[in-house]
Amino acid sequence: MFKAILNDIELLKVPLTSIGELIDEGVFRLGKDGISFIAADRAMVAVADFKILANAFEEYKIESEREIGLSITNLLSILKRAKAGDKLALELKDSKLEITLQNSSKRKFSLPLLDITREEIPPIDQLEFSGSAEINSEVFNAGIEDAEVVSDCVTFEANSEKFLMKAQGDISSAELELEKGNEGLLDLNVKEEIRARYPLDYLKKMAKAAKIADSVLLEWGQDYPMRITFKVTDKLKLIFVVAPRVQEE
Repeated sequence: MFKAILNDIELLKVPLTSIGELIDEGVFRLGKDGISFIAADRAMVAVADFKILANAFEEYKIESEREIGLSITNLLSILKRAKAGDKLALELKDSKLEITLQNSSKRKFSLPLLDITREEIPPIDQLEFSGSAEINSEVFNAGIEDAEVVSDCVTFEANSEKFLMKAQGDISSAELELEKGNEGLLDLNVKEEIRARYPLDYLKKMAKAAKIADSVLLEWGQDYPMRITFKVTDKLKLIFVVAPRVQEE
């Protein structure tokens, strides 16, 4: 038996919208402490690691933990039918996930459970980052959108006093600079200067999750993968890890 009721559908819809840009289906773990999902995209460039805690739900009941395969694409199609003020109810019934949107009316949908083999995930928990920066989510989005104007990749640089996002095109460039003390830079922890470049198409998809969190934590190193964390305290955490695009000499 599994049943959960969520008042704020955005807590599920926003993270899954971002994940769904990279991964179309996967295995969700229904646990005592919440619902979690981890998977890599088909190109093995990025990993998405998401968990929405039981605390985020108005009601969360589960008898025994289990894993279910779902189409993220189809689940999102249903979540996007929600209207302002709707409550979301999730319930397992036989081999389907029943989804109810309830407000002045009650609308029911059902999704078949899929037989999905869990793919091997890169060992992202073994990554050791040499620097981090926590920045305002709106500032992060602005930096991504600025970079899109001129290039297909973004370079992240930082030293002990300053954080930069740079994009260089054939004839144009864009740069976002935040120094310690700027309102948009909430924390900076870098001992030695670090620099790495990442694919913009991936970052743009990940940045769609920024609307659920006030800030984003960026952790990376010299030509090293980046971990991007969006967090809503006591409710959810969404982590992306993206591989660097190494500059050819």
